[in-house]
Amino acid sequence: MNPSLQGYASATLASLDATMASTVSLDLRQFEGLMAGEPTLFAALTDTALAPSVRRAVLNDLFSSKVAAPTLQLVGQAISSVPAQEVGIAVAWLDQRALHAAEGREWTEEPLSALSARRRVQGFAQAVFASLTNDELSQIGDELYQLARLVAKNLSLRSVLGDRDIAPSARSAFVANLLDGKVHPATSRIASYVPIGGRARDVVGTLDAVVVKAAETRGWRVARVQAGAELDVAQREALAQSLEALANHPVDLHVSLDESLLAGVVVEIGDLRLDDSLRGRLNVLREHVAASKHKFVSQLTTTNEGAS
Repeated sequence: MNPSLQGYASATLASLDATMASTVSLDLRQFEGLMAGEPTLFAALTDTALAPSVRRAVLNDLFSSKVAAPTLQLVGQAISSVPAQEVGIAVAWLDQRALHAAEGREWTEEPLSALSARRRVQGFAQAVFASLTNDELSQIGDELYQLARLVAKNLSLRSVLGDRDIAPSARSAFVANLLDGKVHPATSRIASYVPIGGRARDVVGTLDAVVVKAAETRGWRVARVQAGAELDVAQREALAQSLEALANHPVDLHVSLDESLLAGVVVEIGDLRLDDSLRGRLNVLREHVAASKHKFVSQLTTTNEGAS
């Protein structure tokens, strides 16, 4: 099943109480039967000639007042995230997934590749983000970014989160306890899902992928900044303005301190990397000096050989 839909379903169903979970399970079972018995409805929701937004509009128009809101959200996400011809399969999968939740049974996420696991966690985050404001999304994105930097730098923390001999649920509880009361509840919720929906050895990459998702949800782009020294408010604002002009897009600035840079910053926006650090300049100078030295030695050798 589509990884993004897996994560979205996990977040949506986990937020329901037992009564609503049972309602959603029944809705999905009836919806699946309706799709199987109504060729016109099946054709409208699986027509490859129609954009997902159009097919989702059809769904909302027909069922917005007939099923529970979480049911509509789950089926709508299926329409948006899987190929049109696979919508029926996705609805059947959602039916079984919701039944597990309604019966209170634990759901084990299937193993996925690193990229697909990141997409699954992004899908989980997407469901969580739906009810949040832009200010909250900015806060959550920054908190997840700082958590990723903490995990990257802390070997003991990285070892615990990357230990596949520890059950995912135990690693999830460890993250929840670590963040309890220190971050936005949504930050803790998403980070706690990373050990369950992501790959044990890809915690940092998965967290960074969710940071990007938070920015995209706001209509912004992520600028990852490593600074050789702390940046004050004025410096951050000036840097953000420069990067927005460069990217031609609003930029969500996430700054971490790296004193090994000595001074200046290293910026990453998507595939673009800008190194304006003192360490970077010294490396360029070192390479230039080495190249000049090599050229001088080569010329000297050639001159001596000619003289002999």
